[in-house]
Amino acid sequence: MIHFEWPWLFLTLPLPLIVRYLLPATTSVENAALRVPFIEDFQSLNQEIQHKTIKRWPLWLATLAWILLVIAASRPQWWDEPIELPVNGRDLMMAVDLSLSMQYKDFRIKDRTVNRLTATKWVAGQFIERRVGDRLGLILFGEQAYLQVPLTFDRQTVRTLLNESAIGLAGQQTAIGDAIGLAVKRFLHKDENKESWILILLTDGANTAGNIEPLKAAELAAQEGLKIYTIGIGADEMVLRDFFGTRHINPSVDLDEKTLKQIAEKTGGRYFRARDTAELEKIYALLDQLEPIQKDNLFFRPSKA
Repeated sequence: MIHFEWPWLFLTLPLPLIVRYLLPATTSVENAALRVPFIEDFQSLNQEIQHKTIKRWPLWLATLAWILLVIAASRPQWWDEPIELPVNGRDLMMAVDLSLSMQYKDFRIKDRTVNRLTATKWVAGQFIERRVGDRLGLILFGEQAYLQVPLTFDRQTVRTLLNESAIGLAGQQTAIGDAIGLAVKRFLHKDENKESWILILLTDGANTAGNIEPLKAAELAAQEGLKIYTIGIGADEMVLRDFFGTRHINPSVDLDEKTLKQIAEKTGGRYFRARDTAELEKIYALLDQLEPIQKDNLFFRPSKA
């Protein structure tokens, strides 16, 4: 069927008639004359001018041109039959820690030692690709929390901006409470089923910055129906070799597992511990098994201008 994007422009069709009857006609200049001594010299010139005079358009041709101009200005479009787009997924926000401690190289990918953020990008990127039908968003947090990607079906954009993130981009400390608060704020802009709201929060430390305490933010999230899955990342032991020999340290000594567990419990989620890449992959594989909630179907109508 044909659809006009701006149908109100058809109200301008009688505009030429209105202008014709409301504006005064031009005055006649037939009485103007020029006296010259040799009138014969101007007769040939007068005949040439009359020969070159442009003929006026016929009234029907001008009317047709005006009608076609108005139709074109109203933006006609051809609409096909509507296509149903079933949406079965969840609204899933990911919050990733970019604090300075994420630079510890205690993970391995394909026999290569990498830092925690690189491992997160590797595993979470595959997780994003598998979440077909979900709306995904991305929050990056350090000393402050930033909304990097609002909820969208464009999984490629979410993965690209996650890969472009860098350690220290949001500050050197960790504001877990602010990240949860920002997620709640973004979800509250939506009027859809709260049972589909999920936040996956990944961090390797404790709350050391921000304006909101993590447990207070978790209580607010629970009130609004936001379920939070927390992931504590980092190995329990790391071998350092230097001039004095070999030392064994615990790079996850600052990880506040107690708070992360309480956040998950308050919101009906779960806490996971990822000590290496394999465990991190298992966690995201388990998160893949979240049961989708059926939403109202969306409709898309193809159009051609």
